[in-house]
Amino acid sequence: MPKYRHHLPQLDAATFLSDGGIETTLIFHDGFDLPDFAAFALLADPAGRAALHRYFDSYVAVATRDGVGIVLETPTWRASPDWGARAGYGVEALEAVNRDAVDLLVEVRARHETPSTPVVISGCIGPRGDGYQVGASMTADEARNYHALQARAFAASEADLAASVTPIASST
Repeated sequence: MPKYRHHLPQLDAATFLSDGGIETTLIFHDGFDLPDFAAFALLADPAGRAALHRYFDSYVAVATRDGVGIVLETPTWRASPDWGARAGYGVEALEAVNRDAVDLLVEVRARHETPSTPVVISGCIGPRGDGYQVGASMTADEARNYHALQARAFAASEADLAASVTPIASST
């Protein structure tokens, strides 16, 4: 059951942190090869999963030290149908990996959360295309249909919210 889905603590807080730069950290600091920046693929690898834990633990340590809450984004920026297919993931595997990403953050929350450091889990929905350079745009209906896989997976998980961190659609 989602802990904060019906009352997000960051809405009542003066200061709240978030993680950031996961792919950059995993590639340039941890030495992982992430084709298409698909960090979600690390969930299936014990060394990759350990690296994800270290990444999130480091951010929660800062929040705990400073007595503030934190929002953690799942490593699922590329765990959508087109990008997942490029990595060899079908629909069922993508739904599972999106839920598994939330489960990883549930583990992080269970280890670190305190009353002064709530840990909010955000399901990250990435763009269909490049994300930083708009190519072909989608209508609102096309975007809704495309991103529904991740939205459904997060709705069925313990994610507190789902968020798009880069543009995902443009109405035409």
